[in-house]
Amino acid sequence: MEELVKALTIGLTNGLIIALIAIGYTLVYGILELINFAHADVFMLGTAFTFFATEIIVGAMGIQPSNILALLITLMALPVVMLLTATINASIERAAYRPLRNAPRVAPLISAIGMSFVLQNVGLVLLGPSQKAVEPVLPRTDLLKFPGGGSWFGVDELLVVAVTVPLLVVLRWFVSSTRQGKAMRATAQDRDASGLMGIDVNRTISLTFLIAGALAGAAGVVVALYYGQTFFQYGFQFGLMSFTAAVLGGIGNLTGATIGGIVIGLIAALSDRFIEAKWTQVIVFSLLILVLIFRPTGLLAEKQSERA
Repeated sequence: MEELVKALTIGLTNGLIIALIAIGYTLVYGILELINFAHADVFMLGTAFTFFATEIIVGAMGIQPSNILALLITLMALPVVMLLTATINASIERAAYRPLRNAPRVAPLISAIGMSFVLQNVGLVLLGPSQKAVEPVLPRTDLLKFPGGGSWFGVDELLVVAVTVPLLVVLRWFVSSTRQGKAMRATAQDRDASGLMGIDVNRTISLTFLIAGALAGAAGVVVALYYGQTFFQYGFQFGLMSFTAAVLGGIGNLTGATIGGIVIGLIAALSDRFIEAKWTQVIVFSLLILVLIFRPTGLLAEKQSERA
């Protein structure tokens, strides 16, 4: 029983991280019908910025690691990292995607792949070819324990929940209830008609990339602190799972991306603990294939209206 609870806790924690990254994919796809392959590498830069922030906090400022003060100061860096990654993502849209908006669909796709390689090499320059250990600013405190004494929920899991869940809830509220959120939904449905109705399409698309980049930065902070390391190839590792989650849930659907991320996180954790880690990706992608065979649009894909 304890093993099952631990696996479910790890799965839910990883699933929330995957969902936060997957929503960035699904936001951009919903607006432009473009797979922004550079999104995962923006997330990787978020982990790199967090690494440098913790180096300054623990190294230059001399604050002792693994205490509450170090954690609080690091969390103060969260909006800064989100702002940096949001700016990078919006700049990518302006430089690499907007000039190709009316080009054949393969052109922006190739541009997205190219930007992914560019950012990956930026990460290689910043971090080097090997993994970097992030200063342990998280207090190693067990919050919930089994009767026998084993821990199953600590400060690191609490950090993931405390950062990801509010962001997911606020984003859902923003898209569904605010004026700019309605403009995003209208642009996703029909860009030309939205422009005729007075919506600034370019500004709406830029805002979408800003939001997606900010979410990637938040995920980068959480991953760097939770796993205690960063790596220039994190974009590929986490991006593959996150894109799979977006497709599984129904790409273009925010709730679907969230559910897809949690499902994949749970399946991966259960496979790692009760089967074998080397079979985890086989099981995850087999599930994806089965879902797409019987429901090609994903679990919660939005209905597509017929256009004249």
